[in-house]
Amino acid sequence: MSASTAGESRPDPLLTIDDVATWLGKPKNTLYAWHSRGKGPRAIRVGNTLRYRRSEVDRWLDAQTDPER
Repeated sequence: MSASTAGESRPDPLLTIDDVATWLGKPKNTLYAWHSRGKGPRAIRVGNTLRYRRSEVDRWLDAQTDPER
């Protein structure tokens, strides 16, 4: 393994609201509503658009899992 790849990690891709809506099976309007209420996966604003880090969506999905009964 080379020195340049030893310490590098993959960049966390930024997903569009369309990407996340498709992934979650929810309308974009639901994601906008969640964002305005502080719910749902954490988003960042890039210019005038929302973007979601893939890791944040994964983390949010993991937190939605029902505890074992």
